[in-house]
Amino acid sequence: MVKNILRLWTINRVFIRHGLDELVFTIPFLRPIGFVYHLSPWNWGKQETRPRGERIRRALEDLGPIFIKFGQMLSTRRDLLPDDIATELTRLQDRVPPFSSVQARQMIEKAYGKPVTEVFQRFETDPMASASIAQVHAAQLWDGKEVVVKVLRPGIEKTIRQDVELMYLMARLVQRYWKEARRLRPVEVVAEYEKTIFDELDLVREAANASQIRRNFEENSTLYVPEIYWDYTHANVMVMERIYGVPVGDIPRLRELGVNFKRLGELGVEVFFTQVFRHNFFHADMHPGNIFINPANPQEPQYMAVDFGIVGTLSAADKRYLAENFYAFFNRDYKRVAELHVESGWVPSSTRVEEFESAIRTVCEPIFNLPIKDISFGHFLLRLFQTARRFNMEVQPQLVLLQKTLLNIEGLGRQLYPDLDLWATAKPFIERWMDEQVGVRALFNGVKVNLPKLLENLPYMPNMLHDIMQQTSQHKLKMQWESQQLEKLRKEMRRSQQINQALIITGILLFLAFQLFNAYR
Repeated sequence: MVKNILRLWTINRVFIRHGLDELVFTIPFLRPIGFVYHLSPWNWGKQETRPRGERIRRALEDLGPIFIKFGQMLSTRRDLLPDDIATELTRLQDRVPPFSSVQARQMIEKAYGKPVTEVFQRFETDPMASASIAQVHAAQLWDGKEVVVKVLRPGIEKTIRQDVELMYLMARLVQRYWKEARRLRPVEVVAEYEKTIFDELDLVREAANASQIRRNFEENSTLYVPEIYWDYTHANVMVMERIYGVPVGDIPRLRELGVNFKRLGELGVEVFFTQVFRHNFFHADMHPGNIFINPANPQEPQYMAVDFGIVGTLSAADKRYLAENFYAFFNRDYKRVAELHVESGWVPSSTRVEEFESAIRTVCEPIFNLPIKDISFGHFLLRLFQTARRFNMEVQPQLVLLQKTLLNIEGLGRQLYPDLDLWATAKPFIERWMDEQVGVRALFNGVKVNLPKLLENLPYMPNMLHDIMQQTSQHKLKMQWESQQLEKLRKEMRRSQQINQALIITGILLFLAFQLFNAYR
């Protein structure tokens, strides 16, 4: 508890140091107490000259990795932020202040148990890029291969653990004192985030993620993933192939190279849906700092991805419900969307489907067939949240990573090709996937998958059938015996009931006879 209080005090000090307490009191519901800002001694005579975007960025950098990642996500949402703040936050994507190169060398030498000069033919001291969790250095192996070396920030786990504990504290307070908390499930969301962020601290896990996605796209040229060099990979140091691409956010350079932005936007949608619905293993940190473009063929450009510390998967049930939701949505079948939400348990079973259908139609219909540039996603999300609250729709923690990735993808699409028709681009993919899952293809795929197992068990079929028949026969005999016992019990109960009835009638007759005898005495 003391650590949490100290951390809150640290956050408060950082906000004051960067002049953000002034911005906090511009929030509408805090304006009535804005006088507190002017009464604070540290604000007397203070004149802040730095732009607000720079102040916000520097504060997030000072507060550490969790806050930096929050800023990275916001940097892709120019529809939700003023341009000056969004532009400044893009610096968080790969230009976080680096840590000492001396520390980086020490960590590398400790991991390998030998000097850096023995491991690499060349090692560049200045980092290529620096992010919230780690930084990367260019190097060359002794066989001449160009590589990048990723090194975790020293002491990063302790910092993250403190912030996660603080998030739990805030989530519990929200859950206890805010009536909306049961629906939003803040503690479960923090738990999901905790698992994700600590997984990101294991570079062997990240290397395995990268290898898996690389294999998934071996026969698909839309996405290229660098090769991992396993002999040089440890829990806090990872070595992978160096790629040479144009950062996806460098729009002027891509234009200069003649890249087809419409095709680039369409391929981005395809990469996303392929990872989610075909592979069920998706890159969940696709902000512009992690995505590059190979412009070798400008009319058919290729995406190149790095940083696979955060990946997402879905359960079979969630994946099916999501796909069916997308399919129904693209066909404007809002009733089916409402039914799916009830079937999946995302809204209470008592929800009136027709009423929920009408609410979904009201939110979604106005944005259909509009290009990204004409959609106010801020307004759209606000309406969705209002609808969710009205129908007591609970937050699904297992889908938080997917929602975050969708925000990143939409942000990239807005930058690359604002005229992209997101719905028309995604609809054929979802239709094809649905056909593969529930159509004729699904039948053949099922046979293809299960046939080897069937052939493997074929020699044992006679014995298995004999065992089943024997068990069935025994079960029938048991049921027959139980049935006989039940029939015997019923007969005894019936006989007992008849005796009781006879006794009662006899008793009544005796009582009447006794009364008559007394009457005629």
